[in-house]
Amino acid sequence: EVKLVESGGGLVQAGGSLRLSCVTSGFALGDYAIGWFRQAPGKEREGVACFSRRAGRTEYADSVKGRFTISTDNAKSTMYLQMNNLRPEDTAVYSCAANFDLGSAWCVAPRFDYWGQGAQVTVSS
Repeated sequence: EVKLVESGGGLVQAGGSLRLSCVTSGFALGDYAIGWFRQAPGKEREGVACFSRRAGRTEYADSVKGRFTISTDNAKSTMYLQMNNLRPEDTAVYSCAANFDLGSAWCVAPRFDYWGQGAQVTVSS
């Protein structure tokens, strides 16, 4: 059974940092493209960062470039999203996602089959 379990959300002041973790099971993380998405109240889900090992590419939303970093630790079957210099507009529910790596880092939700439960990130001004 495929599972993705997130942790690390919370409340932080603007300018602060958080690291989200997503522990995976039921598949070999190294064979999968991964992504982080977020959804704020009243807004559509947005692709934040996606990575394809097969394509050798990482994509970031323009709004997070230079502040967020996606990474994996395959030995721990865990993916991460390091978020620095957080802004109030980063407030959202963040979800990790994975799909068998077909060689694309295109960061759109319909490409991903497996999802975590979501973690709330709130940035106060």
